[in-house]
Amino acid sequence: MTIPSDCSILGKEVPVSDIEIELKKLWEADDASTHASLMNFAVYSEDASALACNSSMVREITREHACRAILVGIDLDDPEVGMRSWITAHCNLANGKKAVCCEQIAFHLAGKVVGRYRNSIFAHLQSDLPLVFWWQGELTDRFDDRLYTLIARLIIDSAEWAEPRAQYRLLERALLQDGLVVQDLSWTRTYRVRLAIASLFDDHAGQAALPKIEKVNIVVHPDNLQSGLQLLAWMSTQCEWAFANDMLTSDRAPHSFSFQSKGGKFIEAQIVTDENSLAINEVTLSGDDFEAKVSLGENDNLIHLVFDIQGIHVEESTPAESIEPQDLVRDQLSRGGKNSLFKKVFPRYIELMDRS
Repeated sequence: MTIPSDCSILGKEVPVSDIEIELKKLWEADDASTHASLMNFAVYSEDASALACNSSMVREITREHACRAILVGIDLDDPEVGMRSWITAHCNLANGKKAVCCEQIAFHLAGKVVGRYRNSIFAHLQSDLPLVFWWQGELTDRFDDRLYTLIARLIIDSAEWAEPRAQYRLLERALLQDGLVVQDLSWTRTYRVRLAIASLFDDHAGQAALPKIEKVNIVVHPDNLQSGLQLLAWMSTQCEWAFANDMLTSDRAPHSFSFQSKGGKFIEAQIVTDENSLAINEVTLSGDDFEAKVSLGENDNLIHLVFDIQGIHVEESTPAESIEPQDLVRDQLSRGGKNSLFKKVFPRYIELMDRS
């Protein structure tokens, strides 16, 4: 059975049958003031080597979100069937002492897993707490209704998918699940940019410019095309733009789209991918007598806003958020909610993918 490259960060290795007993011993021997848990937080990867990295990310997440963390790493290529498990605690300090600790259980599964991965998770959930499930990488046939019907919030990242449209088809049944909140980290990456764009159109001059938009240009890194599509889906949905009739012409540039506003104005939109770009580098909206631009500084961790209309020039900056996966997850858990805005723009996002 293949052994994870770094087990030390995972804590104490224990037999699977003794996990709860060993956790009890861990807390009895620990001097933490509080053992806290507000949710079950599972992190699943079919890259077993990700266990150590995921343990480090969970440590960061538990600084703000108390939970019972369950890590699952699967090595399907291992010819030997087996399972190993570890327990540890992530503790925050106050006045130089452990104040609040969250427990973590890690599983390494090898070979044909069938239902063992579900059993390893479900058998160790705190039953009275909701399950937040972070599925890393491509969805597979192990993502089924026996899993997602028990999840309160599902975290995915379409930036990791080779075929996002096909992957979302696998999610269609889960998206219909009553009470399930699906959070795409590609959407979370756009949060600050969406706030910045919306702020440009808050005042009277900005609102007057909205019907004048004729061009939209979004520059993203190739790995973050889905964030660009989701940004455009958000803008076109909120502005109530309809697809124009020439949408499907064969000579248009890649990731370019034509819309028509409620007032009959045509809008040309394009998403440009650039290897040298940040994840989301720049969004430019322009019209007859105005231009609005939101861009991210490479070294200053700021979002820069520029607005020019009829001789009026406005510049300002606002803090950008980290786009590291653990920070995106932590920030999303802080905001919570039902993700209703993403549900609203989702049909347009799917259509943009189909027309790309």
